[in-house]
Amino acid sequence: MNIKQIDLTGVKGVIFDLDGTLVESSLNFTKMRDDVGCPHDQDILTFVDALSCVRTKANAHNAILRHELEDAQNAKWLEIGKAMVEKVQAHNLPMAIVTRNCRQATAIKVANNGIPIDYVLTREDAPAKPDPTALLMVANTWQLQPEDCLYVGDFIYDQQAAENAGMKWLLV
Repeated sequence: MNIKQIDLTGVKGVIFDLDGTLVESSLNFTKMRDDVGCPHDQDILTFVDALSCVRTKANAHNAILRHELEDAQNAKWLEIGKAMVEKVQAHNLPMAIVTRNCRQATAIKVANNGIPIDYVLTREDAPAKPDPTALLMVANTWQLQPEDCLYVGDFIYDQQAAENAGMKWLLV
């Protein structure tokens, strides 16, 4: 994808996914699912949230956290992500990050890479994508209509969240 081809006409704010969009990620979701007993055809966060045993749920959340923190230490800017952020900066548009990551791993990735985006929502701040709540929270904070925002991501949940929020979307 050529960044110059991204059309920001009519866009008043851009929200980015983090992993696979702005930074690389080496999260092994198969291993994570195995560690928490999640079937491979289910969303891991939904599975863990549905666990009824408090201890089992806590252990599962801790296992996911360990994977995310390990991944965060090595995550580097993706060239396309950096180029997109620079293009949005050049247009003086507000930017945010909405990620399914935990707050701690997200903060490490943002800090280690000097990502110039201060407005960040994680799964602790709103229901995880494809739920549109976090995207709508950003639009509301910016006092923009959802259709004036662009959500950029790399996974089907990103597209679904943007569509559920009534936003433009771009899959990279």
